[in-house]
Amino acid sequence: MLILTDEHRDAIRAHGEQGYPEEICGFLVGKASGDAKTVSTLLPIENIREENRTRRFEISPDDFYRADTAARQQGKSILGFYHSHPDHPARPSEYDREHAWPWYSYIIVAIHGGKAVDLTSWVLRDDGSLFDPEEIEFPVLEAGLLWGAAGEDA
Repeated sequence: MLILTDEHRDAIRAHGEQGYPEEICGFLVGKASGDAKTVSTLLPIENIREENRTRRFEISPDDFYRADTAARQQGKSILGFYHSHPDHPARPSEYDREHAWPWYSYIIVAIHGGKAVDLTSWVLRDDGSLFDPEEIEFPVLEAGLLWGAAGEDA
C-alpha cells in the first residue's frame, strides 16, 4: 500500500497538468514499513527524454543519484516514481514495464486535454512479467494527528 497526503496527490496532478502535452516525472521519497510505503516528499524532476516526450519520460542517472543521496541523508529512501500519461489511461504501458524495477511504486496520472482525470499506482512483479495495481491511501489529518482511513493511528 502507498500512503500519500492529499497535498501530494494534488501536486502530482498539478505537475502533470503544467507539463501537458509532454510526460512529466518525479521521485516518491519516504519510508517503508512492512507492506506500507509512506511518502513524505515529492521530488519533481526534468524529463530528459529528447524525442517523443508526449509518450515517454526518462530520468537521468545524475538525478537518481542526487535524489537517492538526499533521501538517505534524511534517513529516507526512494519509494518509487511518478509520471504522467498525456491523453492516455493511468495504466502502465509495455514501455513502462520494460523499464521498471520490482518493489518500487509507480504512480501514473492521466492527463486528458490538459486536466488530470485519474491517478493510480502500480508495482512490478518480482519476475518483471506484469504490473499489479497498488492501493493508495490518503490519511486524514485531525487535530495535528495522522489518522488512517479507519480512524486508527497510522
